[in-house]
Order: sequence, then C-alpha cells, then structure tokens
Amino acid sequence: MSSVRRLLAASVISVQNSCFIYPACQNCFSRLLLDSRRFNCLKCGCTGEAKDASYRYRLSLKTADTNDLFEITVFGSCLDPFFGVTAGDLRRCIRDFNQLSGETNNDASPGILVQAVETCFIGKRFIFGV
Repeated sequence: MSSVRRLLAASVISVQNSCFIYPACQNCFSRLLLDSRRFNCLKCGCTGEAKDASYRYRLSLKTADTNDLFEITVFGSCLDPFFGVTAGDLRRCIRDFNQLSGETNNDASPGILVQAVETCFIGKRFIFGV
C-alpha cells in the first residue's frame, strides 16, 4: 500500500449507512466486541467493562469528483464539529432518545438524526485526505 497522501475534492452523493458511531478500542481504534458486561478487542486483546467502552465516529460516504465515484469512510474526532458533540456523547443521546421512544435497539440512530446527517452532507463538496 502506498504511503502517499493525496487530497480529493469531491461532492457527497449519499450516506452509505445509518450507524455513525461504533465502540472503539482506545489502543488501536478497532471495533470492540461488546456483551452486556464486558468488551473485547480482537485486534490487540484489550478488555474491560462495557460501561467503560469509548465510542468513535465512522461515516461512510459515496462521493464523486468530476471523473469518478469513490466510497470514502471518515473516522474519528474530525466529525465532532459536524455533530456538535463527541461520539460518546452522541451515543448517550441516542440511547436516551431510544429509551424514551420505546425503541428496543439502543444503538439504532433515530430517523431524524439520519435525515439531519444526509442534509448536512449530501450535495456538499468537501476536501478529503486519502
């Protein structure tokens, strides 16, 4: 894999999924496996209590420049300004909203959040570091 970093100016065509946050290992940023009490990182072996798991943004986008289509995934705290809160705080808001609305899947993003993300990103042009 090349270590050359390039900039890509592209417009967002669509948001690829509605799951914007994930439980992330604090050591290697890989997705954690969670059960009701514990978390485990399959990549580096880190373990801990589920309540102490940290969360990270992951936004998958379909983009286009003047010539090609690209699937780009944006990770981490660079998305904090767009969401207005950290990924951990957003997860708490989603969990609280879902509990109030009776949603059984505590990690499901409310439809209004998905619409807000689509409004914020689709049709807008960004410069991505790839």
